[in-house]
Amino acid sequence: MTRRYIVTGGAGFIGSNFIRMLLREVPDARVINLDLLTYAGNLANLKDVAEDPRYEFIRGDVCDHGLLNSLCSEPTAALIHFAAESHVDRSIAGPDPFLRTNVQGTQSVLEAVRIGRVDRALVVSTDEVYGSIPPGEWATEAYLLQPSSPYSASKACGDLFTLAYFATYELPVIVTRCGNNYGPYQFPEKLIPLMITHAMQERDLPLYGDGLNVRDWIHVEDHCRALLTVLEQGTAGEVYNISAGVGLTNREVVEAMLRELGKDSNRIRYVTDRPGHDRRYALDAAKLRLHTHWAPEYDFAAGLAATVQWYIDHEEWWRAVLSGEHQKFYDAWYGPRLAVPARSARKAEPRVGR
Repeated sequence: MTRRYIVTGGAGFIGSNFIRMLLREVPDARVINLDLLTYAGNLANLKDVAEDPRYEFIRGDVCDHGLLNSLCSEPTAALIHFAAESHVDRSIAGPDPFLRTNVQGTQSVLEAVRIGRVDRALVVSTDEVYGSIPPGEWATEAYLLQPSSPYSASKACGDLFTLAYFATYELPVIVTRCGNNYGPYQFPEKLIPLMITHAMQERDLPLYGDGLNVRDWIHVEDHCRALLTVLEQGTAGEVYNISAGVGLTNREVVEAMLRELGKDSNRIRYVTDRPGHDRRYALDAAKLRLHTHWAPEYDFAAGLAATVQWYIDHEEWWRAVLSGEHQKFYDAWYGPRLAVPARSARKAEPRVGR
């Protein structure tokens, strides 16, 4: 008996790592990867599992109600919702896609789960919804939401929709909030892969402000393992912070990366800070550890060293991303980009609210 999972945004950084772990850790899993393949979606991230008979890719939009309703009409153990616009700078330059994907897309997912046959849904969110955390404080799940960017505001709105669906419809949903991930297959607009790829090309390393903004760092595999744990042991209607307890400034991270590459810091260039730049993120993950006994396995220094080595060993991957060649992988592997074939949808009675 197989267990069916739907993963939205599975061609992205965290989603692809999660799918790989799910197929490895759950032998009876059947995984449906729904991804629109926007600029950061990269099917090359999953090339090693593309021929696994337990894995299926569907190119589609989380705002496509008909497609989602059809997918969720079949018995499904869980839907894990990663699909999101996630880059703060892009949200400042143009907020509209963030409102569409992160709010309307999340509501579309929730509605499909509500009328479908999905046992549990997990919405993957971010620590940025809490805004900047003052020194000496750590954000618990009850901390006031104070988003500072269009990106974090859209994610906070998606979280609130999710919790409202639990309160109104008793939908079996869980929200997780995690800090800054690092590891293999991360799109090189994020800090660590951006700095690695710039350093490998002998380019300047642009660092916002004074470089002393503190982030809560976690290896992507520790995050994915926490998500699997929450799926199995978490309580519906709850929010769980996920953190490895590693608070480092952006400058500290860049300097550590340069040491791994055997380069000095003379290429660091401080650039004008972005508007609304949060000074510090710091998550309290005591609830997750207490309820599930999850704990991170990666030491930051070792995890960063492994990440730097991965980018050294996979230069072809990141150069294809930087050039845009990664977007041609779909055509090479799956053929021309045809419309997603319609699936027969089952009429389902919506869950009854309290």
